[in-house]
Amino acid sequence: MRYPQTFIDDLKRQADIVRVIQDYVQLKKKGANWMACCPFHKEKTPSFSVSPTKEIFYCFGCHKGGSVFNFVMEIERVAFPEAIKIVADKIGMPLPKLIDDSRFEARRQESDEVVQLNSWALDWWQKQLESSAEGRIARDYLTQREITDETQKTFRLGYAPDSWDALSSYLRQKGATQQQIDRSGLVVLNEGRSWDRFRGRLIFPVFDHQGRPIAFGGRTLKNEDAKYINSPETSAYVKGRNLFGLNLTRDEIRLQGFAILVEGFLDLIVPYQFGVKNIAASLGTALTADQVKLLSRFARKVVVNYDGDRAGVQAAKKSIEILLAEDLEVKVLVLPDNADPDEYIRKFGVTEYQRRRAQAQPHIQFVIENALRGRNLHRPAEKAEAVDEVLPYIRAVTSSVQKREYFDMAMDALRITDPSLRREFWISLRSRSPQLDSKQKIQGRRPATPTIAEQRMLELLFADDRKRDEILRILKPEDYEDLMTAPIFRAVIDLTTNGQRLDFDSLCEKTEPENISASLIATVMMGDAGKWDTRELHAINQSLTPDECVFSFRVMKVQDQIEQLKSELAEAERAEDAERVAALSNEFMLLSQKRQRALVPISEAQTEM
Repeated sequence: MRYPQTFIDDLKRQADIVRVIQDYVQLKKKGANWMACCPFHKEKTPSFSVSPTKEIFYCFGCHKGGSVFNFVMEIERVAFPEAIKIVADKIGMPLPKLIDDSRFEARRQESDEVVQLNSWALDWWQKQLESSAEGRIARDYLTQREITDETQKTFRLGYAPDSWDALSSYLRQKGATQQQIDRSGLVVLNEGRSWDRFRGRLIFPVFDHQGRPIAFGGRTLKNEDAKYINSPETSAYVKGRNLFGLNLTRDEIRLQGFAILVEGFLDLIVPYQFGVKNIAASLGTALTADQVKLLSRFARKVVVNYDGDRAGVQAAKKSIEILLAEDLEVKVLVLPDNADPDEYIRKFGVTEYQRRRAQAQPHIQFVIENALRGRNLHRPAEKAEAVDEVLPYIRAVTSSVQKREYFDMAMDALRITDPSLRREFWISLRSRSPQLDSKQKIQGRRPATPTIAEQRMLELLFADDRKRDEILRILKPEDYEDLMTAPIFRAVIDLTTNGQRLDFDSLCEKTEPENISASLIATVMMGDAGKWDTRELHAINQSLTPDECVFSFRVMKVQDQIEQLKSELAEAERAEDAERVAALSNEFMLLSQKRQRALVPISEAQTEM
């Protein structure tokens, strides 16, 4: 069952986004918008903006943004249906009857059944751990690992008796059918027979954002091949979409501004018990993009603290790739003697652990050290291998200043001294071409925010229906095709051509296949002209004709490229890199010529043709 789309649309139109957000944040009027200190990250200067006309919010600091529903989902930690209920209640709009969606309803019902069986199982397992005679083996193990009773209750740890069907029998007593038990993931099915999956194991429950048990991890307390086993996918649980402990640690992660990422259950539980509460675990599996997207909602900085053995290093490197792809700042903590967080804190104390954490190295330093390990740089083939291993992690960095700093660090460490070769590598890092070496695992990435030219042109397109139509008749695909906002331009053109409404939701839907984030759309829709640099050309000026607007956009686009090149040229001159200076000077001359050609107004250019 779900709410009719017409109701959702009416609710959004009638809901005053300013009034709704004011229930959570103290807003102050500033021009056409309302401002406040962001509720999603710590700041002293207000950067959180709400636009009543555009019906969106956006934070220029942490880059969260979206509609009134996005805000409620984020601040209340609820799913979309719950956000609808909250907004409707705030404005006094009665909820309609839910409409039938049989497939959705069947899936939801099955998911609820799995969660219910998981809840019964967890309650029973907790009792087995707390008081059963058989549970003593688990209690002794936890005592050995210095896990207190309070911590056991906080994480709701349990013990599954070493029985083939004890849990199944208990669930049937609670009213579960065998069919429900079979699809819960709590049993193993084989040739028409089933037996308890987690028998004889210490139980670690995994909770969703609503605090519901959706899956389990089980650690053996005997000498078995499989040290840990985990729940299979069910209607309530999809692997790679959740992080262990995040239901308890997300607020502290947001408060601290960064997350410590660990691998296993105890790697999180022990630090948490000792006061390290800005922490999350990847459930003992390879980190996924969905997990990173989830984590990025709470912090933009991550310290990866995996085991220091070979497997842990490889897992850390793979995690770095995925974290960088989400534009997160990444550091790596490798504890002495390849210790994991659990054993290190128990041996040396939390103060020493935090001291080590504060000294975590930037991801590129970690990558370079591992690329050098075991390689002889006097052998060209091994040096090439090291370069191929390091460059993808530099390419993924969006900041041009950091990228250059990391590049120089890597070239020096890898003993690449030939100026022409360094220049060649640098050009390859700056290239936007998707044609990369097969060893390179990370694609080139565009800047994290749109240029001034893009912001101004899109702001104008959103602001004036009449001028939008005139501009779109002049604007050519080559004007925007190489920009990060190209999908938004294409969406605007498509929606306008088809006579569809141009708003936040329609743009999100149109650009979703191209992985354009809601925050980026909010960025360009919330473009604050007062924050932009003053230029001789003001495309946002409503008095300009459409061809002048497009003309200004083209000029500013080239000007942005020139400004970037100027900074690189100044850097090369300071470094006394003559070859690089010469190459950049040539690029600068070509761009200047391009700018001169762009300065010819559209009307004159058409006349000359």
